[in-house]
Amino acid sequence: MPTDHSYPPLPEPLVVGVYDNHTHLDPPPSKGSGDENEGPEREVLDYLEQLDRASSVGVRGVVQVGGDVESSIWAAEQAAREPRMLAAVAIHPNEAPRYDEAGQLDEALAVIAELATRPRVRAIGETGLDFFRTPQEGRAAQFRSFEAHIEIAKANGLALQIHDRDAHDDVIETLLRVGAPERTVFHCYSGDGAMARICADNGWYMSFAGTVTFKNAENLRDALEIAPRQLLLVETDAPFLTPTPLRGRPNAPYLLPHTLRFMASHLGTDVSMLAAQITSNTELVYGTWDSEPVTAE
Repeated sequence: MPTDHSYPPLPEPLVVGVYDNHTHLDPPPSKGSGDENEGPEREVLDYLEQLDRASSVGVRGVVQVGGDVESSIWAAEQAAREPRMLAAVAIHPNEAPRYDEAGQLDEALAVIAELATRPRVRAIGETGLDFFRTPQEGRAAQFRSFEAHIEIAKANGLALQIHDRDAHDDVIETLLRVGAPERTVFHCYSGDGAMARICADNGWYMSFAGTVTFKNAENLRDALEIAPRQLLLVETDAPFLTPTPLRGRPNAPYLLPHTLRFMASHLGTDVSMLAAQITSNTELVYGTWDSEPVTAE
């Protein structure tokens, strides 16, 4: 039986809204975003349709995340004119070696540094380390890029969104050695309970995606139980990492209620109470979505 690659139906709306603090709505999906971006061609929805659907189910806004120069520029430009969107800009760790091999990494980082000064750009990300997709010879460029992004975040008073895949120890060591920004987020948290304690001790936020619903993700559920509620965030990483039972179909910000309800059920808490906590956390990290005006088209 063929896999259904269409977008799923709308979930039941949330009573208390939340924010999707990490998504990729640029068409086509961000190159190098990192996870389930292989395979059959997926249905594509215009980003405004995505935001309209999200609004209809209680997703109050999104952080649109860049992974290369082009997608970071797109994020900054769209956030400047769309009140439901803030932007994060960066060179994804899997893109850093490619820019470096072409002799363009410093130039790309300079673009990110300029974008970081623009209105409604509230985070540097996604940046970090990925030892799953990048071989040993590309890791020096990843480290150089990661440290440069940390400094850009600190220089501009912005949050840092970390991509960490098969590199937990090195990401933590780098943050401790270089000095993490005041607001540091582990996007699509992938560690275990022990790492959650380290994050908690350092005041680092843990953002849970649809992966927390996966059957084999006991490590994530252990971490969710340990993470202080004031350090919890939620995300989709759309169009990737669609939560159970919708895996195989494209993800979208409007599907965030599935992950939030799973988290609340696992924690044995009320969905609206968890949503209120996560909304407060998200605004502490990125500021409010209406604190800077949008520009006319």
